[in-house]
Amino acid sequence: MAGYVGDVAIPYDQNIGPVLFEHYGYEIARRTAERALRDVLEVAAGTGIVTRKLRNVLAQDTQLTAIDISESMLDVARKKFHPHEQVTFQNADATELPFKDEMFDAIVCQFGVMFFDKASAFRETYRTLRHGGRYLFNVWDSEHYNPFASLSFEVLKQFFPSDTPKFLFDPVSCHEIDPIKEMLIRSGFERIVISIQQREHEIPDVLAFARGLIFSPVIFEIRERGGTDPEKIVETFAEALIKKYGSNPTRYPMQAILFEAEKT
Repeated sequence: MAGYVGDVAIPYDQNIGPVLFEHYGYEIARRTAERALRDVLEVAAGTGIVTRKLRNVLAQDTQLTAIDISESMLDVARKKFHPHEQVTFQNADATELPFKDEMFDAIVCQFGVMFFDKASAFRETYRTLRHGGRYLFNVWDSEHYNPFASLSFEVLKQFFPSDTPKFLFDPVSCHEIDPIKEMLIRSGFERIVISIQQREHEIPDVLAFARGLIFSPVIFEIRERGGTDPEKIVETFAEALIKKYGSNPTRYPMQAILFEAEKT
């Protein structure tokens, strides 16, 4: 998640958050709160989209800690909470958690596992979970089910045919279930439940959604190559989305994979 710095955080939160992350965030928070919990950790919390939903559904006396390696993202997240809400934000790395052994009843990570070393992160998660604790995380399915990757690449290829920016393929790079399951088992987890979550969401402002995706960390690749106005790419991407999925409203398909594992 190191690429989510500077002026990327706000478009991420405001333009793509409502389409890609809000509904999945509600579901992972709901499942987390199915049990009584004292201490919950959210890893790769970003701009606090899931953090907000967790705080809404967890018991009032549950302590919630949210970490991310991007201060720019955490700055946006902090503004969503009042001081009395028992949320602690901390800059920290998922692969080197700065917490004692067996501190948390649940650890949650929405769409972050794709960006860090999974084996190290799973070991750290297992170490810091209490016995009986749960690890819940989701990843995007392949680009076949998530056109923010495939369609954006087609558009970007029009502008950069010989050196096409590929960042938006990173989020969909973690869709093979068996290798993830095996890593969880090797880390010590048991009672692993995996579910496919298919959704379709209405995009009220296609141009804003396209801008949020192009002004994700892929913007750094675009600026590095130069020679093209990013807003022109945004407009072309919005036109491609409308052509493929219609307008008024645009019904956008997506698919994620949710993993739930337990430390027995």
